[in-house]
Amino acid sequence: MVNYRGSSHFRTSVTSKFFSRTPSPYKITLYITFLFAFSIFTFLFYTRDALENEQKPLLSEESQSQEMTDETLWSAPFSHGLHPCVKPTARYKASQGWDRYITVRSNGGLNQMRTGISDMVAVAHVMNATLVIPQLDKRSFWRDSSTFSDIFDELHFITTLQGDVRVVRQLPKELESVPRVRKHFTSWSGMSYYEEMTRLWKDHQVIHVAKSDSRLANNDLPLDIQRLRCRALYHALRFSPLIEDLGKKLVERLRSNGGRYIALHLRYEKDMLSFTGCTYGLTDAESEELRIMRENTNHWKMKKINSTEQRMGGLCPLTPKEVGIFLQALGYPSSTLIYIAAGEIYGGNTHLSELTSRFPNLVFKETVATQEELEAFSKHASQTAALDYIISIESDVFIPSYSGNMARAVEGHRRFLGHRKTITPDRKGLVQVFDKLENGEIKEGSSLSYLVMKMHKYRQGAPRKRGGSLPGIKGRARFRTEESFYENPYPECICGSKRNFEMTQR
Repeated sequence: MVNYRGSSHFRTSVTSKFFSRTPSPYKITLYITFLFAFSIFTFLFYTRDALENEQKPLLSEESQSQEMTDETLWSAPFSHGLHPCVKPTARYKASQGWDRYITVRSNGGLNQMRTGISDMVAVAHVMNATLVIPQLDKRSFWRDSSTFSDIFDELHFITTLQGDVRVVRQLPKELESVPRVRKHFTSWSGMSYYEEMTRLWKDHQVIHVAKSDSRLANNDLPLDIQRLRCRALYHALRFSPLIEDLGKKLVERLRSNGGRYIALHLRYEKDMLSFTGCTYGLTDAESEELRIMRENTNHWKMKKINSTEQRMGGLCPLTPKEVGIFLQALGYPSSTLIYIAAGEIYGGNTHLSELTSRFPNLVFKETVATQEELEAFSKHASQTAALDYIISIESDVFIPSYSGNMARAVEGHRRFLGHRKTITPDRKGLVQVFDKLENGEIKEGSSLSYLVMKMHKYRQGAPRKRGGSLPGIKGRARFRTEESFYENPYPECICGSKRNFEMTQR
């Protein structure tokens, strides 16, 4: 304070001397030069201190930002203490069904069959019947000849469900030649429908179900039936020891190489592109090949599809190039280890190179496993898909490029196991972003990252209740728009506190 007042007095006295009489041009110039030099000195002195003080926080913020980014990229969403709960209530009783049998032909690929079989376990319980080990689909796109025991642990399936449903390997010999009723159960049906179907037992001992997928409603079923579906899918339908052992080995190898990895379900395969009619980024010859395949596949009902409309509606799988842009925009570095959980990518390296140019550390089961290890699974697509499933479940991050059967099944299983990080791309929103990028309206970098990260802030697999049907849709068509029970088994199979657990049973 003293020094401050003293310096003020000094400046005042100097000024009075200069202006005590009419100043000469020389003195005015000298005074202005003095003030200018003093101002420059003061500015440099305080600027240096400010810069020194600011540099330390900046470095600290960069370090903190890196840590936060790393946590954001890999950490699972907060699960709020939720955990699996599949135990039956006190009112639950196992079915008997000693003299009534249901046989099933499971249709579709691996995950369509898995969820269908789980549905049929619940249907057998409701109809008080014995379930015969299902026959697997051998007529699908993959022409897989695998039997139930080739893919699943049959004995484990039977013993795990013995408190729920009686399961046998085959029909008793005396019933093999007995006429059976062949039934196409209505999709997404509830309890009252299957209770009505029990009238079939008056005239038949055996019911054959031609299709297993989507036989039960997603919602409005008794708690015990929903939990039975979860017990069947997540506990009873364990893969065969051969598949389980190799799957665990491959996960260990991925961990030893990179520590953390993304499982990318890159559904850029011939059958999916043909089925959806998505030809964006393909050559005319490739588009024509897919059109011919769709025309020649009898059970695919839609033949003429507008590819542009499909893409704008978010109904197409992301292309390898789009996936690469998406992952970079989310902040994943080019060194990230990515396991491709998929079959043969359509167009091979021609299309895949657009992803590997951004993320060269891509691996497939063929590169993680030895040729000898995979030999037993040769020409069995469902068995190799089971390996992809195990690796996807155990990954640090799971990202599907399309919301197909595997994507939904893996997401639901990861939610059941503790809401492991699952990023589901907003394909409809991303198409608009990619088009702006292609048109030069935006550029790759911070602005693109901001848009993509904002768009996917709440698409990371955090706990949420299962979605209902879309508004404005009436009749049975609304069931098709509901979120699949197996995609999100909350709240029936995922509980919070004991109090919440008890409330769910009321």
